[in-house]
Amino acid sequence: MKITSTSRLELLLAACVLCNGLTLSGCAGPTGSSRVGEVHEDIVTESDVSAERKRARIRMELALGYLEEGKTTVALDEIKQAIAVDPSYSDAFSLRGLIYMRLNDYTIAEDSFNKALSLKPRDSHVLHNMGWLKCQNGQFAQSMNYFSQALANPLYNERAKTHMAQGVCQFKAGQLPEAEVSLMKSYEYDAANPVTGYNLANVLFQRKEYVRAQFYIRRLNNTDLANAETLWLGIKIEKRMANLEAMNQLGEQLIKRFPESPQAAFFQRGAFDE
Repeated sequence: MKITSTSRLELLLAACVLCNGLTLSGCAGPTGSSRVGEVHEDIVTESDVSAERKRARIRMELALGYLEEGKTTVALDEIKQAIAVDPSYSDAFSLRGLIYMRLNDYTIAEDSFNKALSLKPRDSHVLHNMGWLKCQNGQFAQSMNYFSQALANPLYNERAKTHMAQGVCQFKAGQLPEAEVSLMKSYEYDAANPVTGYNLANVLFQRKEYVRAQFYIRRLNNTDLANAETLWLGIKIEKRMANLEAMNQLGEQLIKRFPESPQAAFFQRGAFDE
């Protein structure tokens, strides 16, 4: 399947690191027969795209490629040129915001997302990323507002991603019951996402719901996506449940697979509260 620049932007604009199951195609509008006298807008095709937008899109495509390669400053230079060619290109401002988030310059990132929203006010992908930016700054109430706006769009096809980010942010804010609700919704949409599974298990562990936490972390640790962090959470859960055999089996995996990790050192010296 060929990934277009728009769909790749949607993928990259996921502020959370791992987001599985992303839909690459655009959202379809409502179907049904037309009624006489209804006025419809013409479908936008390639011939409707201005020469400026086409040139800017090429620049943005280059910027996406450089960003994927980790060449952040080169990507920034390309996106600046895209915006210079077409200052009305909201996707370019969205990518500019993402680049500045990668550079930890949240002031310019926020300005970029605000500009994108001034051009496309109901763009749920940008609203999601603005919510995540606010979360990183500890502005939790504003963060929740942006996430809610993103989810209010009935055609938004990245609901799992936004519910997950919302849940992580609620956890950071100390809102454990709300975090559980959001992460459960994300899990219902995409049970295969390891970030959702880990964070849901962690929230349940913090709420002393050990049996339920065990269910979700075991599902994750039984896959190739397990890492030092997920194994360590599994170890702590098994210890709280007095399952010493299961705890030690996970500990052996942790030491064998990730011997240099901080979690392996914690396990070896019995520092289960670190």
